[in-house]
This record gives sequence, structure tokens and C-alpha cells, in this order.
Amino acid sequence: MRSQVEKGQLFRNLHERPGLLLLPNPWDAGTAKLLQSLGFEALATTSLGMSNALGRVDGGNAVSRAELIDNCRVIARATDLPVTADLENGYADDPKEAATILRDAVEAGIVGGSIEDWSGERIYDFNHAVERVQAGVEMARSFGVPFTFTARADNLIRGVKDLDDTIRRLKAFGQAGADVLYAPGLRDLSTMRTVASEVGRPLNVVMSAGDPDLTAEQIASVGVKRISVGGALSRLALAAFMKGASDMKDGSFAWMRDTLPSSDLKKVFGV
Repeated sequence: MRSQVEKGQLFRNLHERPGLLLLPNPWDAGTAKLLQSLGFEALATTSLGMSNALGRVDGGNAVSRAELIDNCRVIARATDLPVTADLENGYADDPKEAATILRDAVEAGIVGGSIEDWSGERIYDFNHAVERVQAGVEMARSFGVPFTFTARADNLIRGVKDLDDTIRRLKAFGQAGADVLYAPGLRDLSTMRTVASEVGRPLNVVMSAGDPDLTAEQIASVGVKRISVGGALSRLALAAFMKGASDMKDGSFAWMRDTLPSSDLKKVFGV
């Protein structure tokens, strides 16, 4: 198993090398192990996936800070891969208080993390949002572990359809020292190209809010560095669960032919 320092350095290297980084989102130890078995190079937690597993609606601090960090710990311990975490808004409005969640994440084995500019009720004012990123960068640089800090601008998924302001925020977040920039809601190649060309830092695109007909190759061609999928894999798993359960209720068990063989699970889980 790699040390946390080795994981942190590997994650940095994956952002600095040429080419695209595909970053799938597990929500527990089992899905982390399965994704590693497929050959992915790094993982990202998902607040939606974790909320689904707990039977709660994502957002509004329905998942506590302690629960989020526990989920980070479970996933980080389950895999040899670097893990970056969705850390919501840091569970605080105050910049320095929000930044302390990065310390908790590192103590849980995480080597990267994102903090968003959404309070749970509104988008933070521009200057306040930048101060929050500055505090996050300062905290991230204080660790003995390489930590990749992602700054997130949530305008486009929070009803503020202002691409210019989103780009303005991302550029300011990059100038404040963020390693990666992230604006959920970039749906088409033209918009992705525009943002990637202007922000001056590696750009993450989440495809759960993008056009699913796009390919990774197309997205990389417009300058995107990293692709994640948010809670989409969790929703896919739940869709299969509901289909099987619905068929069972109707008296059919044909869906069992599509289940993952126990022998495959034993290989991945080491039993």
C-alpha cells in the first residue's frame, strides 16, 4: 500500500502530466475497490452517492461533517489510489473555519479536496468566495502531505446562468492559488473550450451535469484536464437495484443473470 505522501505526490503528478485524468466517484469501500480493479488511477468521493447510501437527500448539510469525514476515511483506507474529496462548502461560511475541513480530510487519508462557493442558500459574494479559496490554499500548503486543492464555482447549477461571472470567479480562484478549478454545469464542448482556455489552471468537468453523448476524447480535445461523474455511478447502481426489485415484485428473477459473479467479487475484495 502506498503511503499518504506517495498518494499525494502521485495525484499531483497525474495533473501535471500530459493528457486527461478520468476520476470516477465511489461511495464506499466496495465501490472504491471495484474501481481500482478496473485500472483507474485516482478516485473522488461523491456527496450524492454517500447521501443515497444513507437514505438522505443530497445537500443542505443532510450529511454531517463527521459523517462526511468518516466516509472519506473508509474510502481512503480501502484503496491504494489517491482520493480527492467533495468537501461541500466546508460546513462554514467563515473562510478560516471552512478551511479546517481540509485538515480533517488529510487526517482521514485524503490527498485532495474541493470547496464550493455555495452557502446552501446562496452563492457567496465574489470577494468572500475568493477569501475562502485563499484560506483553503493556505491550509492545503501547511500539510506535510502534497494536497491538491480544487476551488469550485457553483453558479451554473444554482440558477445563476452567468458564464462570465463563473469564469471571473474561476480565474480569481486560480490566482488565489487553487490547483484545480471546477464549475459544475459545463454541458457542451463550446462552453468547456471557452472556460478551459481562459482560467489558466487544470479544469475539472463533471459529466453528470454534461452531455452524456460526449466522449472523453472529445472533452480532452477542448482543454479539459479532469473528468468526474459525481453521483452518476451511484444512481446507475440504484437504477439496476430498482429494476431488479421491481421485476422481483412482479414475480420474475431473470435479472439475476445480470448480477456480478461472486467469484469476481472475491477476486477484488481479496476473499
